Parts: sequence; structure tokens; C-alpha cells
Amino acid sequence: MHPQFPIQYQFPLQSLNTFGIAASAHAYLRVTKTEQLLGVFADAAWVSLPKLVLGGGSNLLLTKDFPGLVLHIALQGREVLASDEHHHYVRAAAGENWHEFVQWTLAQGLGGLENLSLIPGTVGAAPIQNIGAYGLETKDVFHSVTVFDPSTSSTRTMDAAACRFGYRDSIFKQDDGRHLIIVDVCFALPKQWQPNLRYAELAQAVAEQGIAAPSAQQVADTVIAIRRRKLPDPAVIGNAGSFFKNPVVTGAQCAALLERFPALVHHAQPDGSEKLAAGWLIDQCGWKGRNLGAAGVYPKQALVLVNNGGAQGADVVALARAIQADVQARYGVLLEPEPVFI
Repeated sequence: MHPQFPIQYQFPLQSLNTFGIAASAHAYLRVTKTEQLLGVFADAAWVSLPKLVLGGGSNLLLTKDFPGLVLHIALQGREVLASDEHHHYVRAAAGENWHEFVQWTLAQGLGGLENLSLIPGTVGAAPIQNIGAYGLETKDVFHSVTVFDPSTSSTRTMDAAACRFGYRDSIFKQDDGRHLIIVDVCFALPKQWQPNLRYAELAQAVAEQGIAAPSAQQVADTVIAIRRRKLPDPAVIGNAGSFFKNPVVTGAQCAALLERFPALVHHAQPDGSEKLAAGWLIDQCGWKGRNLGAAGVYPKQALVLVNNGGAQGADVVALARAIQADVQARYGVLLEPEPVFI
């Protein structure tokens, strides 16, 4: 085994996915240097293997053993790069823990990421999924990303336009960008920071504390408290956070649904479409708190599927399919899973 490339075989992945699903990889490499990626894709034996790029394991569902090479991105480092008239620019390596990075920016006196506190996963996953919560998405504070392109064995920088961000979407989930491996991410944080309280639940929680002009840290603390109250800790109960995307429908579709279901939770979008609350749809179909085998729906939040202990990937898939079928039958809306099924 070359010391630069300590590949391990038949490697267990249960501790590396937040669902806690037991599965193994044929081969595994913990990537701590970009040069390791160059080496892997230059070696004839390794380049031919299927690859799975793994970060914090918080956005995937393992349904079987992986027959190829898992590249576990563990690149570390974070820094304040520069400032201009409007922004502070901060960069973090892809393997940094996302929540710890957000807290680090706040410790530097830099606001802008606080609404995304306590989201599980790594920095490298943020632009892939265009993670978002409480009125903020990655694209809103994104500057650029450095990627390794296996097809050219080189790195390059991509700006926001090149990343083609959408709702929980980006070029990194599309056919022409899925092969790219994120090395680091740069964020542009506003110099003239103002609290983002557009999300009603967050604004109410801040108001209930009697805080008229919250600091970035106070917003972060409030977000953390809300998330801890509503969502299970993956270290205690296996889960991947929100399992389904909130479906987006046309205004006409929403109006038709409202005629039948006046209590329908919906949010108007700038383009005239309407975003429905997937958790509400699931709850209305009676799934909150229900189990199907060892997999279940979290009693406090119907959008979260959980591993109650010993669940296999197939158990979670079966539960997800049953929920999708019920929601589609009742509302005519197909829920799309957020996690990637492997």
C-alpha cells in the first residue's frame, strides 16, 4: 500500500452515513490532499472502478454495498481571503464540517451564513445541493468553487452562473457536472449585514425572545434551537434530514388544490409558481410517527424519515415509496427525494 494512497478494502460505511445504514465499499480512500485525486485518476486499476465521492454522508441512502472506490473527501482548511466594498470573502476546504464552518465565520465577526446553522454535512456538499433553510440558500452567499475535473486531471474555478443553481439543485447533480469533485468553496458575506428574518417561524422565535435587533450569532442560536426542537440528532437517531423536496406546482395547480383542501400550506414564488409544504402533505396522509419495518417517519416532523435501529436501505426505500404513493393519490403531487440513492 502506497503511503500517499492508503486504500482500504471491504471498508464499512455505517459510521460514514447519517442514516446509519450498514453497507461496505469494495475500496475506500480518505482524501486529505488534492494530489491523491490526481493519483487515483492516473492509475489504470483505480480509474476503471466506479467512484462514490463521500462527504459527511448526510445526503445519501445506501441501498447496497458499493462495488467500487469510495473517495471520502476530508480536505481541511478555512480562511478569510479578502474584502472589497461590499463583501468579505471566506474560503473553506470541502471536507470541513459545515456547521463548524458557519460558527467559525460568526466567531470572525462575519454574518451571512447564520440561517444555515446546524445543517449536517460538509462544506463541499453545500453547493451540490444548494442547501437552504430559514429563508437562505447557498447561492445567495456563494462566490466560487474550486473543482477537480477527472476528465482533464486538473482543477478549475467556477462562478455562480457556471454552477447553475436551482432549488436543491446545481450542475453537480446534472449529467455534465456530476463527475466534478469539489475541492473548496468561497463565500461572499455582506459587509452591511442585516438579519434575514423572512422565514416566519424564525422571525416569530426571535420576537418571542424580545430581541428587537438580533445579532448574527443570536439568529444562529435561534435557528439552532428551532432545529434541535424539531429535528432528530443523526448521532442518536439515524436520518438524512428532510427526505423530500418541497414540491413546486403552477399557480393554477395550487388554486385547484386549494378548492379541495383550503388548509393547504403553500408559498408563492417569484415566478408565479407555488411551493407546497411536503411535510404537511405527508402529515395529512397520516404518516407522521408511523413505521414500516425498522424505518419510520419522525413523530415531530413528517419530512424526516428515520432509522429506528437496524434498518436497511431497502426498508427506507419501501417507506419512501409508500409515502409517495399516498401523497400522489390524494393530492396529485409526486414527492421527489432529496438524498441520493446508492
